[in-house]
Amino acid sequence: MALAQDYPNRPVRWVLGFAPGGSPDSVARIITPQLTAQMGQSVVLDNRPGANGILAADIVAKANPDGYSVLITSGAFAINPSIVKKLPFDTVKSFEPVTNICSSEALLLAINPAVPANTVQELIQLAKRPNAKFAYGTSGVGNVTHLAAALFAVRTGTQLTHVPYKGGGPMTVALMSGEVQIAISNPGTLLQQVRAGRLRALAYNAPTRSPLLPNVPTMIEAGVTGMEFDSSWYGVFAPAKTPAAIVNRLHGEIRAALKVTAVRESLAAIGMEPVGNTPTEFKGFVEKSIKRYAEIVKIAGIQPE
Repeated sequence: MALAQDYPNRPVRWVLGFAPGGSPDSVARIITPQLTAQMGQSVVLDNRPGANGILAADIVAKANPDGYSVLITSGAFAINPSIVKKLPFDTVKSFEPVTNICSSEALLLAINPAVPANTVQELIQLAKRPNAKFAYGTSGVGNVTHLAAALFAVRTGTQLTHVPYKGGGPMTVALMSGEVQIAISNPGTLLQQVRAGRLRALAYNAPTRSPLLPNVPTMIEAGVTGMEFDSSWYGVFAPAKTPAAIVNRLHGEIRAALKVTAVRESLAAIGMEPVGNTPTEFKGFVEKSIKRYAEIVKIAGIQPE
């Protein structure tokens, strides 16, 4: 095993469980070049989309605990224990939490512009028609985008069909093409297309409006309550038994990268707030997230598969 003081002496692989184009991929592509510059070794992104990030997490759970294969994932990591009956790893015991890179405050409800609705209430009325066939796209089964849309259906009394994709990029393409009509996703995933007029934003599920889209009302302003929960977070994990010195080195390098102005500005442009908490703090946060998401899964009526 590599000694911590010599780490890294070869390229470090960051395994990501989602396709290019979504918020997790964007976050990874913002921070990895800075880490490469700081550490003197390449930090290589390895996209392994599928199963809501489980495939990538399993690769890292079974990797050598030497710091050369780490997981970058989203809040879906903490949702999976509630929606998957049998995971190939233990969400808590199979990993060493490193840090939460960043988080986004809330989610954006957007629709295909062909849907004749300019407000959430108009959308609800359309969706409640007897012959309505509305589908919502998500970044995967059990993803935070799935929880939010399922919860929206419960809160509004609408019947919506779930269509999962392998990440935010493919989901956004499907929404623009009309393959699905609705999505509730991270602002970073949808923002560019909303600003270009290819998607229509109807609401933001935070207590206050987003400074990125100040004309878009909150869910509460739009007449839907009980939709407020954190959008997502994007954290890094090492395999269990990775030496603490290596975990701490990774955390220190990520924290240093988050202080770089260009990195902070790039994250802010996609609606992300830098975090960089300690491994101990992140461990407690993940455990609380698992419990919180379990409550939302229950409310939304999502059955484990």
